[in-house]
Parts: sequence; structure tokens; C-alpha cells
Amino acid sequence: MNARETTVTTMIDDVTIRPRKETTRWLALPSLTMIWLGVVGIGLSCLWEHEATPGEVTESPTNWPANSRIERNATLPTLVVFAHPHCPCTRASIRELSQIMTRCRERVDTHVLFFKPSEFSADWEKTDLWLSAEAIPGVSVADDEDGSEAMRFGAATSGYSLLYHPDGRLLFSGGITGSRGHSGDNAGRSAIESLLTDGVADRKHTFVFGCPLLGRDAHCDSEVQ
Repeated sequence: MNARETTVTTMIDDVTIRPRKETTRWLALPSLTMIWLGVVGIGLSCLWEHEATPGEVTESPTNWPANSRIERNATLPTLVVFAHPHCPCTRASIRELSQIMTRCRERVDTHVLFFKPSEFSADWEKTDLWLSAEAIPGVSVADDEDGSEAMRFGAATSGYSLLYHPDGRLLFSGGITGSRGHSGDNAGRSAIESLLTDGVADRKHTFVFGCPLLGRDAHCDSEVQ
């Protein structure tokens, strides 16, 4: 085979191999795209599952606990919100509480209690959540040392809210967000506002979305280390 024939043969081989490589690339692209979409889909599914998973369902006393150190208002309904100061989900609950107070400030006596382990430093609970709650007009903020009041009221999840009648009867218990860390219209906030403005609501309990109140959660544990 002379040099010219060799050159022609090589050119023919190159033309034959290139389409095969290009075909392989185009065949691989849809497969890689499907794999990527699958990974993204699984990630979003896990995220949504976490956001939509409520906290522990508990039962609160149907009448105001006689041994509570919180003073119940005898003329206005009393709203008590329990919060973990290092729970990122609770920012949404504080925003929703602000909405409630904007509409019903003169109709309710509101307390926010932040969990505080007795062995931790004095300002451990003074986070941005504390400051945000303290800035809401009409809201009293205090620490709940070792979660004593939370246990007394049956609160197990950050953001758990309780509304009591002036005579001490429980009117509502549950969360005031629709999912973890998300603000917006939701059944809990609507129920509390309806009870405060009209005296009735279509439900007395909702799920609560947040970290475990006493800190037994990866999100909260990572904050306190």
C-alpha cells in the first residue's frame, strides 16, 4: 500500500470513528440528565418530608395549671408560646405571632417562653429569636429554666402555642405555621385569630412544626455545641 492509499484509509477510519464517538456522547447525555434529575428529586423529596413532618403530638392540660409561674389574665385570653432559642424553624413561628399581635393586640395577653438549661451561660437563650419576640408589641418574653413550664403545659416542640380562656379553659393548642420554617396563612394562626375576634374557631388543635423543645434534635444540638 503506497503513501496515498494509506492516507485515504486513515481519513476513512477517522470519518467512521468520529460519528461513533458523537453518537456515544449524545446517547450518554440523556442518561446523565435523568440521573441528575433523579438525585435532585430525591433531595427535594427529603427536604419536603422534613419540612412537612410535625413535631411530637402531646396533650396539654384542659385547664390552666395551678402551679404555673405564668400569671393568667383574668379578663383577657392568655396565649403562651414555647420556643427553643436555637431552633431555626421557630423564626417562622415568631413572624406568625407578630401577625397575630398586629391584628389582636388588645384582645390577648401573650407570653413567649424560651427553653434554657440551668447549666448553660446566662445569655445562652438571648438569640435573635428572643430579640424578635421581645420586639413585638404586647408580648412578654421570659426564659423557661430546664423546660419546667413546657413540661407543665405539655409542650414538646418549639413553636407550640396554647390559648386559654380568662376562666382557665384551654381554647387552642398547636402550631402557628403550616410547615417547618415557612410563614404564611395557616390553620393555627387562623384559629387563634378567629377565637380572639369571634370567640369561635373551626378547630382547636393543629400540628406543630419545629425542633424538639428540650434540644434533642440535630439542628438544635449543632447550635448549642
